[in-house]
Amino acid sequence: MDVLGKIKSWVMQLTEIGLALLALGIVLQLLFGQNVAFITGDVTGNIMGLVAELGGAGVIGLVAIAIILHLLGKRA
Repeated sequence: MDVLGKIKSWVMQLTEIGLALLALGIVLQLLFGQNVAFITGDVTGNIMGLVAELGGAGVIGLVAIAIILHLLGKRA
């Protein structure tokens, strides 16, 4: 049995579910505003805040964005 392979597969599947839920939360919040039943918090505001924070960090923010995009690109 390849235990590490199974753990990696499990983590990848959880990441896929998390990204799908994030996308669903964004769409629902754009359609219905912040009063969506199962969303607790401001999803779009949090994402905009993260982008602004990374953008304000200069080169380190660009490196962080590059790392995030690289990790998300490897899942395909």
